[in-house]
Amino acid sequence: MTDIPKRSKIEAIKEKSQYLRGDLKQQLAEPTTHFPEESVQLLKFHGTYQQDNRDLRKELKDAGQEPDYSFMIRTRNPGGYAPAIFYLAMDRLADSLGNGTLRVTTRQGLQIHGVRKENLHSAIATINQNLGSTLGACGDINRNVMAPPAPFISRPYVIARQTAHQIAELLTPHSGAYYEIWQDDEKIFTSEEEVEPIYGKTYMPRKFKIAVAVSGDNSVDIYTNDLGVIPVLDKHEKLIGYNLTCGGGLAMTHAKPETFPRVADHLGFVLPEDILAAVRAVVLVQCDFGDRYNRRHARLKYLIHDQGIEWFRTKVEEYLGKPLQPWYELPSWEFQDYLSWHSQGDGKFFLGISIQNGRIKDDETIRLKSALRQIVECFRLNLHLTPSQNVLLVGILPEQRLPLEEILYSCGVPSLEQVSNVKRYSMACPALPTCGLALTESERVLPGVIEEFEAKLAYLGLQDEKISIRMTGCPNGCARPYMGEIGLVGSGIDAYNIYLGGNLSCTRLNQLYQQKVKRDEILTVLEPLLLYFKQDRLPKESFGDFCLRKGSDDLHQVGHSRLR
Repeated sequence: MTDIPKRSKIEAIKEKSQYLRGDLKQQLAEPTTHFPEESVQLLKFHGTYQQDNRDLRKELKDAGQEPDYSFMIRTRNPGGYAPAIFYLAMDRLADSLGNGTLRVTTRQGLQIHGVRKENLHSAIATINQNLGSTLGACGDINRNVMAPPAPFISRPYVIARQTAHQIAELLTPHSGAYYEIWQDDEKIFTSEEEVEPIYGKTYMPRKFKIAVAVSGDNSVDIYTNDLGVIPVLDKHEKLIGYNLTCGGGLAMTHAKPETFPRVADHLGFVLPEDILAAVRAVVLVQCDFGDRYNRRHARLKYLIHDQGIEWFRTKVEEYLGKPLQPWYELPSWEFQDYLSWHSQGDGKFFLGISIQNGRIKDDETIRLKSALRQIVECFRLNLHLTPSQNVLLVGILPEQRLPLEEILYSCGVPSLEQVSNVKRYSMACPALPTCGLALTESERVLPGVIEEFEAKLAYLGLQDEKISIRMTGCPNGCARPYMGEIGLVGSGIDAYNIYLGGNLSCTRLNQLYQQKVKRDEILTVLEPLLLYFKQDRLPKESFGDFCLRKGSDDLHQVGHSRLR
């Protein structure tokens, strides 16, 4: 008798959900503020997370009241493409049903926070009516497919965008549940007819992330993805195939050494006609062999770590039905954020606008949300959302440049020259008060950390250095902190683990330097290392490369001696 493999509770929820339907439609109509746990898990596949305001949690509990429930809605935008009609609808929804802000995600989508249960159907329906979708933005499924955000018309960028959209379409769930629940369509399939040809009834063991990159342009952090796809062109810009990377992923759990961040391996190369079949094969291998019992061990990175890249390559070839070819060597990767003005190559321009931590809002000094709304309304411009939580306004005519800049200036939106390098290359996850996984603050405290860091760099004469700082409120890595030159990872209330030695081009992991550093002590810990960097660096050496070269023991010795 064959033993039945153990499965997690969530696997059972997925299997009996009738392809992600569950009781969502009935429960949406009920006059309650929140959903039961099983439905909370299914809602993620539909692009929304149930949350509560953790700032008020204790106060409400002490008063005998339920938590202040609301929902975060995340959109799926392959390659970061956000058409004008979609963006304006999101802007209106943020004001009418959300908390008044939008947030650009690190995977090129948009999020609205603070939507109440009674408004959830209306919000998601409106997104779908305006060329948007939330299907597959979350859950145990392929997430938003990333691509370089620059709207260049050159062949590598056109191919990358097209490939990202093709992969997104291939891996979109076939279930009619999304349309039945959120668009009030009639039931599309009977239970006998409906199938998920790739995912099956239980979908994937865990979330799955794919990015398409242009050779040399690592704006998508290609090695942090479960699957990376890189078009390879010859000197005449003819597409000859695609390189594939596999097994990247950054989430981990504190005090669980069996969990860890990992950069992807080079898997191989496929011909143009085989790319979608190869993507399908990779996903199917993960579906069939990924861990469906221990969710902390369920990502593709653990399957490859445990079985080895050769075993995985053999399985992919088996599912593909042909061997993979050897990896094509590529030029070195560089980080690109495409801020400020650029020519698209078609007589039009695009403008990259820096957005601190991706939060699009109006405040006393910067009315960014109003500026973007006015620009998109006036010029009907589309946007490209970037992996660095910024936005690109694309398709700008030469005569539109000056009036567009006047709108930004009148709303107090800083130009790139007014944005420090530290702020430019920083990222943070939302964390408190909405994220249920956060151990401490991130988005709300990073601006203060940045200000202190800027002042110290100016004092040391290092203000022109490009140093990337990435902060998260927990170890799950949503802002990709393990690739930053400085990673600040929440490890407890008002405490962070400090990681050092990543690089701006995002091709290697950093290393743990010190644990449980209080927020107010972060700069105290880093200051001796910045001084050491100033005094002992090699010509043109970056801070991350310096930390890697010196090594942890040397950095600790210098840090402790100078602190004394």
